[in-house]
Amino acid sequence: METLITPELIAKLPKTDLHVHLDGSIRIPTLIELAREASIKLPSTTVEGLHDTVFKDHYQSLEEYLTGFGLTCAVMQNAEQLERVAYELAVDNQQEGVLYTEVRFAPQLHTHRGFDSIDVMRAVCAGLERAKAEFNRRPEVQAGEHPPFTFGIIACAMRYFNEHFSSFHRAFLQMHSYSPPERVYALASLELAQAAAQARREEGLPVVGFDLAGPEEGFPPQNHWEAYEYAHRHFLQKTVHAGEAFGPESIFKAITELHADRIGHGTSLLNPKAIQDPAIDDRERYVEDLAQFIANRRVTLEVCLTSNQQTNPAYRDLRDHPFGNMMAHRLSVSLCTDNRTVSNTTVTNEYLKAVEHFGLSMKDLKNIVVYGFKRSFFPESYSAKRNYVRRCMIYFEKVEAEALAASDS
Repeated sequence: METLITPELIAKLPKTDLHVHLDGSIRIPTLIELAREASIKLPSTTVEGLHDTVFKDHYQSLEEYLTGFGLTCAVMQNAEQLERVAYELAVDNQQEGVLYTEVRFAPQLHTHRGFDSIDVMRAVCAGLERAKAEFNRRPEVQAGEHPPFTFGIIACAMRYFNEHFSSFHRAFLQMHSYSPPERVYALASLELAQAAAQARREEGLPVVGFDLAGPEEGFPPQNHWEAYEYAHRHFLQKTVHAGEAFGPESIFKAITELHADRIGHGTSLLNPKAIQDPAIDDRERYVEDLAQFIANRRVTLEVCLTSNQQTNPAYRDLRDHPFGNMMAHRLSVSLCTDNRTVSNTTVTNEYLKAVEHFGLSMKDLKNIVVYGFKRSFFPESYSAKRNYVRRCMIYFEKVEAEALAASDS
């Protein structure tokens, strides 16, 4: 008998979130409180009002989607604010069965005089570590009946920035006023890669990966080759936002030129019509070869259904999302939230949407869950990771068996 997949079952299953932005996942009541303390004006001072004006279920454009980040970043400018937001994000994950998360953020958006990128990473780690310690003191975890919670953080560089992004970016542009803009963006990425490696090596912080975000068109990944080469040589794992707002060739370049282990979004991967390189003649062959290339190398796609549905009109009907085609090609995929607050979603909701729109079975869910754990940038040794994945999947089978027994009774 097939297990009935319900929201309650999905919430109990052990899960990961490998693609979640800290500044897109602040609790709205926390945003209101921190904004009041910092004398920052919001469009509304109620949860309902901010849902109506900023954090919507549906957006007209990517620009509208990004509006909220200016507000959230404004209240994440000191250690106390960052620690609180990170702590609450971890708790929110724990409450829906997310046992491993990789929180990504751009430290340079939160720096100022006397508070640098490593200080930012230290504050975020403190909040996540506090939530981890509280969860792992639970009797069921201590007794070995439930897997523990753990996390890593991913430092996120920007393909593009201007003087309005932060005080760091304004000063950085001024210091390099005679350099071409693309060179300045590249240098800022390299600076962050160096900070991330130092935080990992000298501070012992669980900085597990390096990311690149921002507009793809006009800002190719190879501009940031030096930063990724540095991250690569210092044992940071790599993910890249690619193929979200540009063609599949962007994904290929992220893998071959930036050593990407995972790809954020990658929605254009199997779309030959999205190819923009005129030198590619056989477009159907190109996307099939690229899919095979990714499959052979176990490059995992961080899929964010709700976020893509909100920012790309082509996916308003979620059945048109390429996730189904990715599954048909048996690619390694992990379901993620992207931004819990901005997208008004949870990991449970992402899995539920995948079940409802793509007819996933329990076997499919198990495969996606295990990809999330196995392809994580786990902060401990490889043997510790294997043991952790095994514990989580044993717990998955236990929850599944209990659900099946309950449905039979």
